[in-house]
Amino acid sequence: MAPALDEDLLREASRQVLGALVRRAADFAAAEDAVQEALLEATLKWPESGVPAEPVAWLTTVARRKLVDVQRSDASRRQREANAALEPEPGPTERSDDTLLLLFLCCHPALSPTLAVPLTLRAVGGLTTREIAEAYLLPEATIAQRISRAKKTIGQQDLSAFRAALAAGEPDKPVVLRVLYLIFNEGYTTGDRIDLAAEAIRLTRLLYAASPDPEVAGLLSLMLLHHARRFARFDNGNLVPLDEQDRTRWDRALIAEGVGVLQAALAEGRHGEYQVQAAIAALHDDARSADETDWTQILAWYDELVALTNNPLAELSRAVAVGEVDGPLAGLRALDGVEERLTDYHRLYAVRAHLHERAGNTNAASDLFAKAAASATSTAERNHLLRRAAQARAATTER
Repeated sequence: MAPALDEDLLREASRQVLGALVRRAADFAAAEDAVQEALLEATLKWPESGVPAEPVAWLTTVARRKLVDVQRSDASRRQREANAALEPEPGPTERSDDTLLLLFLCCHPALSPTLAVPLTLRAVGGLTTREIAEAYLLPEATIAQRISRAKKTIGQQDLSAFRAALAAGEPDKPVVLRVLYLIFNEGYTTGDRIDLAAEAIRLTRLLYAASPDPEVAGLLSLMLLHHARRFARFDNGNLVPLDEQDRTRWDRALIAEGVGVLQAALAEGRHGEYQVQAAIAALHDDARSADETDWTQILAWYDELVALTNNPLAELSRAVAVGEVDGPLAGLRALDGVEERLTDYHRLYAVRAHLHERAGNTNAASDLFAKAAASATSTAERNHLLRRAAQARAATTER
């Protein structure tokens, strides 16, 4: 029986090969098809002949041949492909550049997040279409259609300016960071999709290694500091809020790494929203118990986050911090003006419920928790909010 191939090796190699082909101005969709054909050939030949000493070079050669074969009938591209075939194999620096190019291309501004996320996971992450569909609890055909649309959209773009900006070190990083954070949150907020959060961290590490930047560091730190709590966030499938988590189950090594990355980023003096969010997460992770949380510093960071982003979600979280520092009634007042910007958002109701509960208004808290549960998007969060509603109702009855 032929030995099984190392899936991690194939995944890593496929990303490098795809990046190399795209860097040489190959059409994205055609390049990915060529890579998949090369991988198929590897799965057929390597178990018998053994893995080559340079698997990436082997796959690149095969993929280029496949690409040239497909495009040979296109006279306008024949010379370009011939020139590309004569280029030397990429070294480590070029491979790093290829990864960066591929990541930014998958997060092209022309793509909506619903298209950019699966394409990034497929092309850069190396996940199969089926794995992505399972992670998002969607039909495989739906994910396949989204990836196909994404590749078609990229194929319709003039990428000359895009490549020039990347070569000049002036790419559109905020779009890439947003896509990576979306991937992380999808895995982080749902306990049974933890691998998706880990994949987002892996991709962010790649970006940070290829393109060190305070905000990239801030996002990596933020992910690490949140991911460190992953084993304490759920108990038998039930969501455990931060103040009730068993902090002995937090991953202190990840916390130390996240804090180290953050400190280096903050030292540059160019604060951005991910660095600020990471600073808030670090303060939570630093507290040995919920009672020892430094809410005054957290509130100061939320003030900076609101000033940076003018984001109503930041204002929502800031109201919780105000409630801890100045009391729940002050926290409720801090929500004035936020509600009209977050129409029918379940976490707005949950925050109001929390502040009312702390103020002793358990009847209002029960109604608001139930209202939040009705519009919650995840089962774990919905069940948690329903439990909070029941607890507040029971407290009202006992009075």
